[in-house]
Amino acid sequence: MSQAELTELAERLEQYLGDPHDPESRMSFAEVLDHDERDAFPYGFVGLLRRWGFLDHGLPAEQGGKAGNPETGFTLMRLVARRDGATAIALGLTNAAFTPLWIAGTDEQKRRQIDAVHQGVGLAWGLSEAAHGSDLLSNEVVAERVAGGYRLAGEKWPIGNATFADRMVVFARTGPRQGAGDYSILVVDKWRAEAETVRETPLLKLHGVRALDLSGLRFDGVFVPESDLVGAEGQGLEIALKTSQTARLVILSLALSGVDTSLRTALEFAQDRILFNRPVVEVPYTARQLTESLADLMVADAVCLGAVRSVQASTGQVSVFSSAAKYLVPTLLEETLARLNVVLGARVFLRTHPRFGMHQKMLRDILVTNMADGNTVVNLRNIGHQLAALLEKGRTADAEVRTEAVARAAVLYRMDAELPIYRPASQELSNRGLDDAVLAAPDSLIRLRVLADRAADKDRDRLLSAADLAAELLGRLLPLEERAERLRAESGRGYAHSAELFDLAKEYCLVHAAAACVHTYVHSHDLMAEPLPSPSLLLLQLERINRQFHPYEAYRDPTAVDEALAVLTRLHDENRLLSHWPITLAERTAPAEGARCAEAR
Repeated sequence: MSQAELTELAERLEQYLGDPHDPESRMSFAEVLDHDERDAFPYGFVGLLRRWGFLDHGLPAEQGGKAGNPETGFTLMRLVARRDGATAIALGLTNAAFTPLWIAGTDEQKRRQIDAVHQGVGLAWGLSEAAHGSDLLSNEVVAERVAGGYRLAGEKWPIGNATFADRMVVFARTGPRQGAGDYSILVVDKWRAEAETVRETPLLKLHGVRALDLSGLRFDGVFVPESDLVGAEGQGLEIALKTSQTARLVILSLALSGVDTSLRTALEFAQDRILFNRPVVEVPYTARQLTESLADLMVADAVCLGAVRSVQASTGQVSVFSSAAKYLVPTLLEETLARLNVVLGARVFLRTHPRFGMHQKMLRDILVTNMADGNTVVNLRNIGHQLAALLEKGRTADAEVRTEAVARAAVLYRMDAELPIYRPASQELSNRGLDDAVLAAPDSLIRLRVLADRAADKDRDRLLSAADLAAELLGRLLPLEERAERLRAESGRGYAHSAELFDLAKEYCLVHAAAACVHTYVHSHDLMAEPLPSPSLLLLQLERINRQFHPYEAYRDPTAVDEALAVLTRLHDENRLLSHWPITLAERTAPAEGARCAEAR
C-alpha cells in the first residue's frame, strides 16, 4: 500500500470514528471512560470496527483479507488506540493470533480462518503460562498425539481475548522433552470442543486497559484434529518467536497514541489556563516540557517507522529492530507521560473528566506496551546476546555491506518507498551482526549536511548542529565496544547474564534511535507536510537522546525549543496526527462551550 493510499485509509477510519471529544461520535472519550470505569469489554466498539473492515487490514489479501504489510495495521491500530487501548488490543489480538497461520499455515488453513473471522469469529494467541512467563521452553501445556489429531491438557494464562475469542491458537509441547524442537502450534475451536474439555478462567481486574478481556483457557483432554496443526510438528518455537517479532511492534502503536492524546490535552490546558495574568504555555519551563514531550514522541515515531517496515525490508534484522523498538519506545514514552503530569498538575487526578480522565487512562494503559509480547528484560537480553556482533560489524563493515545497508535504509525510512511483499516466514531470529540503521548512518549524516548547505540562516545552523550531535552519538559505538570487551574478559561465562550487559544494550538502542531520527529526516523530509520537516525539532530529538547520557547538559540552541513549540501548536491546530506521517484526524465536532480543559471543575 502506497503512502497516499495508507494516508487516505487512515483518514477514512478517523472520519468514521469521529471526534472523540464529541459525545455523539461513534467512539467518544466519554463512552471509552465509562467502559474503563466499569471494566466492561467494549463489544460495541469492536463490533463497529469489525463492520468497518478493520480486521481485514491485518489479514493476507491472497486468502481473502486486505493486508499487504503490517504498517497498515500498525497505523490503523494507532488511530483506534488514541481513543481506547483496550479496543485496539481486543481487535489486534485476532490479527496477532492469525500470524502463526500467516507464517506456516497452508493456503486452505488461512482461507478457513479468514472466512471464520468474516463470520464474526475472534481469535486469541495462547502463548503464556502462569508459572513460566517468557520462558517458552518450560511451557507445560501438552498435546498428546492420538488417532486423527491431538489431545491437549494444561492451562494458558494470562491470555488476552481468552474468554471473548471463539478459537485459541495454542503453543503446546508435542515432543518428549522440552527442547526447541518439542513444541508445535495448534488451533483450538471452543465451539467444537466437548463440553468438559475446555474451561475459561475468571476475568482479571486490571490496572490499565481495564475493559480488556484478560483471562485464561484450561484444557482437559480437548481434541484438536490433525488439520488444525499449523506448520510441521516441532516447528512451534520458531513460529512463536517470529510471531512475537511482529506482535511486539504492532503493540507499540498504543504507546505513540497514548502520548498523542495526552500531549494534546496538556497543550490545550496550558493554552487556556491563566495563572499570574498569563497563559501557562507562556511559562518557559512549561513550554519546554511540552516541546520535549513532542520531541520524545517523534523519536519514538522514527524508531517505529524503521522497525515496522523492517519486517519486510530487512527481514534478516527484525530481531534487532523489533527488540530495540520494544525496549526504547515504552521506556521513553512512559517518562514523557510522567512529564505531562507536571503540566496538568492537580487535574491528573480527575478520573472521569472526559479530557483529564483520558490522560490518567493513558498513564495506566501504556504499561501494557512494556510487558506484552516480550518485556524489557526479554528485549534487552536479545540485544545483549547480539551486541558483540553488532558492534564489531558497525566498526568493520566493508563498503559493499554499507552500500547494501544504505539501499535498505532508504526503503526503511522513506514513507512512500515500496515495500517487498510481506513474507513473515522469511524473518530470521538472529541478525548476524547487521543493523541497517547503524550501518547506513554515516551516509545519512552526509546527506543531512548536504541538506544543511541548501538551507538558509537558522535552519542551516540547526541542521549542522543536528549532524554534529548525531555524529557524537554514533561515535559512542567504539567506546561501547571497548567496554563490552572488558566486561566479557572480566565476567567470563557470566557475561551473557550480567546486569552490566543490559546497560550496554540500552546504550546501543539509543544510538540506533539517533540513527533512525536522521534517516527519517533525510529520506522522508520531502514527503512531510508543513510544519514538518523542522530542523529545530530534529535537533531537539537528538538533544533528547543525548540527555539520556548527559541529563543536565544544556541544549546547544535553546531557541529551537520555541520553534518546536510552534510546530506542536500548528500540528494540533490543524488537527494532524503528531507524527511524521501527514494524517489529518477526524473533523472537530464537539461543542465548544465548556469543552476546553481550563473550565474543568
